Amino acid sequence: MGGRYRGNGHTLTVLRPRTTGVPLPSTRARNRLLAGALLCVVVFVAITVLYETDLRGLDRVDRDLGTWPQHWTFDHRAATRFLLFVELVFGTLWMAAYTAVAAGLLTWRRHVRAAVWTVGVMLCAGLTTFLLKGLLHRKRPVWPDPVTTLSSFSFPSGHATGVAAAAGVTIVLAAMFVRRRNLRRLLYAAAVLVALLVGADRIFLGVHNPSDVLAGYSVGVFWVLVGLVVYDPAPRPRQLEAFATPVPTTRQVALVLNPVKVEDPATFRTMVERAAQEAGWTFTGCYETTVEDPGRTMAEQAAISGAELVVVCGGDGTVRTVCAELAGTGVSVGVVPAGTGNLLARNLGVPLYLQAAVDVALNGQDRAIDLVKVAGDGLGDDEHFMVMAGMGFDAAIMEGANETIKAKVGWLAYVVSALRNLMFPPVRVEISVDGGDWSRHRVRTVVVGNVGYLQAGMPLLPDATLDDGVLDVVMLHPRRFLSWIPLVVRVLSRQKRVDDTLNRMTGRTVSLRAASDTPRQLDGDSIGPGRELHCECIHGKLLVRVPR
Repeated sequence: MGGRYRGNGHTLTVLRPRTTGVPLPSTRARNRLLAGALLCVVVFVAITVLYETDLRGLDRVDRDLGTWPQHWTFDHRAATRFLLFVELVFGTLWMAAYTAVAAGLLTWRRHVRAAVWTVGVMLCAGLTTFLLKGLLHRKRPVWPDPVTTLSSFSFPSGHATGVAAAAGVTIVLAAMFVRRRNLRRLLYAAAVLVALLVGADRIFLGVHNPSDVLAGYSVGVFWVLVGLVVYDPAPRPRQLEAFATPVPTTRQVALVLNPVKVEDPATFRTMVERAAQEAGWTFTGCYETTVEDPGRTMAEQAAISGAELVVVCGGDGTVRTVCAELAGTGVSVGVVPAGTGNLLARNLGVPLYLQAAVDVALNGQDRAIDLVKVAGDGLGDDEHFMVMAGMGFDAAIMEGANETIKAKVGWLAYVVSALRNLMFPPVRVEISVDGGDWSRHRVRTVVVGNVGYLQAGMPLLPDATLDDGVLDVVMLHPRRFLSWIPLVVRVLSRQKRVDDTLNRMTGRTVSLRAASDTPRQLDGDSIGPGRELHCECIHGKLLVRVPR
C-alpha cells in the first residue's frame, strides 16, 4: 500500500497508485445477473423451438391472442392514430436518437462508463434482433382487414427488443444516479409501463404475434443483464499517481453523517469504512447529526478523536456547519453531497455520485478556500456560509420550498417555489462594500456569493471563486413579470453590462441594510426575516478535498 523513507532529516510517506471507489459486482450479484440472462435465453429458445416445430400450436395460440386486439384497433380510428404514433416514436431511428442523446448527456456529466454501457447495450440489442430476423425468417401475421402492413420479418419484435433494453437501461441508471426513493420508483414504473405499452402496440396494430413481443423482451433484457456482468457502468475514479506527503501524519479519518440524507446509514458507513481502509486511512468513527445539532458537536468530536480528515455527508446546511467548525484547525474536510442543492460540491468539482465523492475525499488533494463570517439582526455570534447569502426573492424561494416536495423531486422543489414567488415585491436596500459609503438600491433580490454557479450551471456570479479572498454581489430588479426573460438571458450569457436591472459589486466585506424585514438565507437555509446582513470573507480559512 505504501512505505516510509528517511533522508535529510525528513520522513516521507509514499502512497502507491490505487483505484478505489466502485467495485465490480460481487460473485453473488454476478450469479444473479447470469441466472436472469440464462432465463431470458431459455424463454427465447423455447419460443423459437415452438415456432420452428409448432409442437404446441404456437401459431394458433398467437392467432387466438392477437385477433381481438387487431380487430378492435381496426374499428377505432382514434386508437389507430395513437398506436401508429407510438410505433413511430419507438422505431429504430428514434431509439438510436434517444440513445445518442442519453450518451451525450452522460458524457457531459462525466459519467463516461455509463455512456459507454448504454450505447453498448442498445447497439447489441439492435444488432441481435437484426441477425435473428434474418436467420429465422418468420413472416408477419396476415389479417383480412389490416390496420397497417410491414414487409420485414417478424421474429423477434425489434420494437419490443429496443424498448425492453431501454427500460432496463433507465432502471439501472436511475438506481445509480437518482437518490430519492420515490422518484426512483416512479422512473422504474414509467420504464416498465412504456415497455408494456410498446409491446401492446405491436399486437394491437397486428404487425407482431404475442410470441414475437415476448421474444423481443427476452433479447432486450438479456443484453441489459449481460452488459452489467461484463462492464460496470458505475463511475470509477481514475488511477492516481503516487505522491509523497511529509509526516508525522495519522492517516485517520472520521465521518459526520446526516442520517436522513442517505437511505441506509449503516450501509453507507460500511462503504466509507471499507473505502478508507483500502485507501490507507484508519477509520476512527461515525458521528450522526441530529435535528437539534446539525453537525457542530459532531465535527468537534471528530477533530478531538485525532482525525486529520473529516468526511461530511449531507446537504449544504450540514456541510456549512461542519466546515465552519473545522475552519482554521488544519483538519481537511471531504464533502460527500447528499442534499438538494449541493452547491459547494458542484463548485469544487466534486462528483455528485456518492461513492465517487467518497473517493475524492479519501484520495483527493487539499485546497484552501475562503470562509465567510456573517452577522445580522437575530443571528448568533458564530454564523458562517460557504456558498452564498441572500435577501429577498432567493431567500423567499428557500423559505417556500416544501420539504415533502424536496424529498420527492429534489431541486425541482425550488423551481415550484420560484414560480410562486416570481413577483416578490421590490425591497429598498443600502449596501456598503469594504466599509465605504452606503449606496441605495431597489431590488427584488440581492445575493452575496463565495461561488459562481447555481444548479444546472447557471452563472449567477461568474467571476466568483472560492479562494480569491473577495465576495461577489449581484442585485436583480426585473420591473415586470416579462422582465425576467431578458434578465435570465443576460445572466446565462454572462454579460458584463450593469444597470438598475442587474448590478454587480465586489469586496472583502459587504454589508446590507433593508428598509423592512426581508427573507434571508445562508447556503440555501432560511434564517428568518431581518433587515441586516454583514459578510466578511476570511481568506484561505478552510481545507477541503478536491479531485486531483
